[in-house]
Amino acid sequence: MVLTLFLTIILFLTVMQAAIPFLLKKTIAFGVTIPEGHTDDKALASYKKTFSATIFFIGIGGMLAYMNWGVGMQEERLVFTGLVLQFGILLISMALYLYFHIKTMKRKRENNWGSNLRKVRVADLTSRSNDEMLPSLMFALPIPITLGLIGYTATQYGAMPELIPTHWGPDGQPDAFTGKSPFSVIALLLTLLLMQGMMLAINASTKKSGVKLNAAKRTTSRIQQLSFRKYTSWLLFLTSVSLTILFGFFQLTSIHGNLGGPILMMAMPLGFLFIMLVATAVYAFKVGQGGSRIQLEIDEDPIPGVTDSDDDAYWKAGVFYVNKNDPSIFVEKRFGVGWTLNFGNPIGYLIIIGPLLVIFTITFFL
Repeated sequence: MVLTLFLTIILFLTVMQAAIPFLLKKTIAFGVTIPEGHTDDKALASYKKTFSATIFFIGIGGMLAYMNWGVGMQEERLVFTGLVLQFGILLISMALYLYFHIKTMKRKRENNWGSNLRKVRVADLTSRSNDEMLPSLMFALPIPITLGLIGYTATQYGAMPELIPTHWGPDGQPDAFTGKSPFSVIALLLTLLLMQGMMLAINASTKKSGVKLNAAKRTTSRIQQLSFRKYTSWLLFLTSVSLTILFGFFQLTSIHGNLGGPILMMAMPLGFLFIMLVATAVYAFKVGQGGSRIQLEIDEDPIPGVTDSDDDAYWKAGVFYVNKNDPSIFVEKRFGVGWTLNFGNPIGYLIIIGPLLVIFTITFFL
């Protein structure tokens, strides 16, 4: 079971990392803005293919080796080796990304791409009226469930066991415990509450951000952007609901013992993992970054002589966005699908880093 689980995760990670260059807008390559007219550059196409092929073959090779060595390996070593392999794939992907980021920047600079084009920044605030992102109320709905579970736990405190589970293995069975206390019995729910609040804040902050359009293809990019925001909101909501169900189930098993038997204990985390992997894959390959993979019936010709404003100076290594003059808390990623933090806006630290620090603190004191 552990071997199969890790093989599935490694395969998913490999495919997703290898596919990233082809899930992005054509006007972004390895974290660099590519002006209209140069998006089909042969060298850039070669960089993308080399990156994807390298990650894919390394990942598949590592997976086959892991499958061969894993047979008969002790579970602790199997888990450790699987985690090392996952981080290894991510590190290799990061190193390759930085290598091609530098090469892309150099090629753009040496060929003076965009020097003859008028740079335009288009942020459409009027499209918010057509925005189909979920309202904050939807993200607030799971919170009363968590508060209700905290209240129910308080009523059942006396009947709870002296050892409270703090971690569950791949088979859904608890494998780490701590002594019972008023804090330890609700620690899992407090963590869930923080995560629910964080996702609510992310959705609300993203909803307030302007719709950034492609200066040369404004109609097309408006439709794609609105679709991207809608599907991102739904994926975030699905994550919040799924976490509420999973954590709520684990909390009830802490109160009532092996609730539903070992089959259900194993099925719940596996079901959560399956839903998240499938949803993420569908989101990435159907939507793409900024809605770039959304299929449209219109075929808009680009406006000649213009290109997007070059924000490369604000993107450190094409990954970290730092712009104190930009009020946006979250901005679209340049490498990957989704949103990232504007590290120049301190409010973002409160939304993301604050709750994470509290969660780590809760974990530390268990």
